[in-house]
Amino acid sequence: MKILITGGTTFVSKYSAEYFVAKGNDVAVINRGNRAQIAGVTHINCDRTALGDRLNGKHFDLILDVTAYTEEHIKTLLDSGVTFDDYIIISSSAVYPETNPQPFTEEQSCGYNSVWGDYGMNKLKAERYLRANVPNAYILRPPYFYGVYDNLYREAFPFDCAMQDRPFYIPQNGDMKLQFFNVTDLCRFVEILIDKHPDNHIFNVGNKDTVTVKEWVELCYKTVGKTAEFVCVSKDIPQRDYFCFYDYEYVLDVSKQNELMPDIVPLEQGLKEEFEWYKINLDSVYNRKPYMEYIDSNLVKKHDNQKIL
Repeated sequence: MKILITGGTTFVSKYSAEYFVAKGNDVAVINRGNRAQIAGVTHINCDRTALGDRLNGKHFDLILDVTAYTEEHIKTLLDSGVTFDDYIIISSSAVYPETNPQPFTEEQSCGYNSVWGDYGMNKLKAERYLRANVPNAYILRPPYFYGVYDNLYREAFPFDCAMQDRPFYIPQNGDMKLQFFNVTDLCRFVEILIDKHPDNHIFNVGNKDTVTVKEWVELCYKTVGKTAEFVCVSKDIPQRDYFCFYDYEYVLDVSKQNELMPDIVPLEQGLKEEFEWYKINLDSVYNRKPYMEYIDSNLVKKHDNQKIL
């Protein structure tokens, strides 16, 4: 296929570009050239909101839109003169209000989510503009992505704690549930959509099974070859000061995805692959949060608010 991928230099878009190049596709990427490009791609060097005539008259079998965060991002791309057969946007589970019954299904109403704020609403506006102008486009709503090239300080945080033989400071008893989706599975599902063209055009995507925070940390430590020792932190201490996820538990119903792709990368395997990449690419994780500094300055001596597991 001839594929256009928005982004191409960080995490999901970078992995997608590499994946589809390795499969023998002709891949072009749109980005501002601030970071190294994946080998084998055609680089279109510009901001996606200022495309000019760079795409005018070009045709792609697939546009994989990973970096559409606003309605303007969709509009400028559709107005660029580009033509295409298929369009897939990576949206977000943040389009579901937290007040919806769980697990969230594709049929539920979408709207404002107080946890994600404008991010979720802008994603929803991008979805709606795309659907209004490209009715056959596919919309994917993931939970938390993980895997190779993850530049966010999520798995990297417990990996670091494990490598430094630190106890892990966990919110309360660590029973908050998390749902993940591996970037490899995302690319595989994109291939399935293009091959099968299912009638449904909106899919929640993600692992069918959730894990608790405690189970996730234990897997991260195990990946490093260590055993986690936990210190429980009381609810009155803001979770995001010392931990890498918001105090927000939600679950997506991914049954429609599972009908098309029942086999996914096991979380333990995916974490091993991510750690093997991370330990030789420590500098690739941007915007590291000072969780350890906060813990050392504010939590280590607060034994009254902690319980060791």
